[in-house]
Amino acid sequence: MKRRDLLRAAGAATALSLLPRDAEAAWARVLEGYQTAEGLTPPQRALVSGIADVIFPRNDTPGATDVGVTDWVNLIVAEYDSPTDRTAFVTGLDAIDAQVRSSRGRAFANLDADAQRAAVASLDASADRSTPEARAYTRLKSLVVYGYFTSERVQQDVLHTRTYFDRFQGAADMPARRS
Repeated sequence: MKRRDLLRAAGAATALSLLPRDAEAAWARVLEGYQTAEGLTPPQRALVSGIADVIFPRNDTPGATDVGVTDWVNLIVAEYDSPTDRTAFVTGLDAIDAQVRSSRGRAFANLDADAQRAAVASLDASADRSTPEARAYTRLKSLVVYGYFTSERVQQDVLHTRTYFDRFQGAADMPARRS
């Protein structure tokens, strides 16, 4: 791993720490069917779904869209990003869409699986990380990874996480001790 890649990963981890501290709460809202009016447009959601499924395809484990990552990303972008960050992100998604349309002749969602993987590989391999599409892709990839691994289905069915308590209660009242 090159130092630049390590710094990029550390930066992504730092950015993720700015997300809601309780990813479970965001997932609960998604699973309840919460929809936001200020979220991604249908073409942007299709692009996010397509890229997410390239990152985590369905095989013997559920794919990213199987666990609802698209809705989770939509909620995070709409509810937790600042207006400036949201605008930069959706502008970058639109730039990715334009780049794919100009190079492949079709929207990302309309490409076959091999062409989608090639398009994502070219985004991963981009040397210029200052472009809007590169920044949006880096952010999207971080959100997809974070959302996938914090989803209840992946926690239970893939990672086999066992929770022996339902939640942390650091300031819970203690019953009086009997003498």
